[in-house]
Amino acid sequence: MAIIEGRSAQGRWVLTAAALGSGVAFLDGTVVNIALRVIGTDLGATLTELQWVVNAYLLTLSALILVGGSLGDRFGRRRIFLWGVGGFAIASVLCALAQSPGQLIAARLVQGVFGALLTPGSLALLQASLRPEDRARAIGQWSGLTSVAIVAGPLVGGWVLEVGSWRWIFWINVPLAAAVLAIALRHVPESRDEEARAGAVTRFDGPGALASALALAGVTYALTESGEGSPVTLIAAGAVGLAAAVAFVVLERRTEAPLMPLELFGDRVFSVVNAMTLLVYGALGATTFFVTLQLQVSTGMTPLEAGLATLPISGLLIVLSGRSGALATRIGPRAQLTVGPLLCGVGTLMLVPVGEGTAYLTGVLPGLLVFGLGLVALVAPLTASVLAATPDRHVGVASGINNAIARSGGLLAVAALPAAVGLTGDDYLSAAAFTPGYESAQLICGALLVAGGVVSFAGLRGTRQLVA
Repeated sequence: MAIIEGRSAQGRWVLTAAALGSGVAFLDGTVVNIALRVIGTDLGATLTELQWVVNAYLLTLSALILVGGSLGDRFGRRRIFLWGVGGFAIASVLCALAQSPGQLIAARLVQGVFGALLTPGSLALLQASLRPEDRARAIGQWSGLTSVAIVAGPLVGGWVLEVGSWRWIFWINVPLAAAVLAIALRHVPESRDEEARAGAVTRFDGPGALASALALAGVTYALTESGEGSPVTLIAAGAVGLAAAVAFVVLERRTEAPLMPLELFGDRVFSVVNAMTLLVYGALGATTFFVTLQLQVSTGMTPLEAGLATLPISGLLIVLSGRSGALATRIGPRAQLTVGPLLCGVGTLMLVPVGEGTAYLTGVLPGLLVFGLGLVALVAPLTASVLAATPDRHVGVASGINNAIARSGGLLAVAALPAAVGLTGDDYLSAAAFTPGYESAQLICGALLVAGGVVSFAGLRGTRQLVA
């Protein structure tokens, strides 16, 4: 296994490939939000169908991301990463060509499958390829770059909608994927878990993969359709999801080579950070969904204006994420993983009053700045803490677990909150119908973020420096 100096030319290429690859997947997870209203009117979609446009991608990504991490550890992290990038580009073309809500939802499901191959591989490439002393800094830079992709999604989507069709938000993935493939093939070394290699085929945890997918699918369907579906169907779907979740835990305890090695959760830092991740990323996913719609539906912004409105968050992440990762290396993760979610929570609550007549400079920007500072504080130490608490041979699986938990949080929040706050049908087309639900959703998201900060404060007591 190659060990590369982080500041070398090859180290920078490895970081570029990892950040750009995962950035494409993360960008696509958020860029769609800004286009939802346009997609809905163009394809004649209901609010539930728009939820599925978001959740179809998150569903397969979350359900299979553990499989992606495991496959990378077993068959080669670069190989699986490359398959993911190439497949993601093909699925993006299918999204761009969709002619109905059903076709777009199906293509988004395929996108999520390949996103599950490339996302955990990007972090695993850094952890396996770089010197231990360079990893925390590189992960901080990776976190900043990929976080920019997440929050820049509305800006990119708004610009694309201003100059062309919503279909171009998917076409732009093709040249980006081609660049990642070229860089990775030339500069990224291969790595794998050699202990798992010998029995890779016979020991693969197929039952665990199936159980995890059924668990997320059942629960997500029950939550997303709760505003309009048949009660009997919803109860059945929820029961199947919960039963599959129990089965997954039982299977992982008994199988020889589990997708999710439960012994990883024996490390307190790993367990606490992942618990915080579920709360925080659930709130972040729902906040992004609601705010980007509210800025268009109630304040009257165009998609481009709504995207530009979030640009300050990207600026903060670009400038400060590397320093945030270095600070966490020196002082340990507890302070930043406590303060970060709390700041995000305060920023979210500051955005509750956004509606008709709200001035951007006084009513929107302050909340976004506080929210952005919270993201800067938490993203880099969160990722570095998870990987630092994991043996090198399991970095792909650990990355997959954390990513699965993060995406599952967003998936479940976006599935549950619209119905929970009384939004259905074409409410997204009316400010009077949408705003009360938006306000309630923001309050819930703020509470989840504060809870995440409390979990970190209580659970990470006594932690010191990160050791990557």
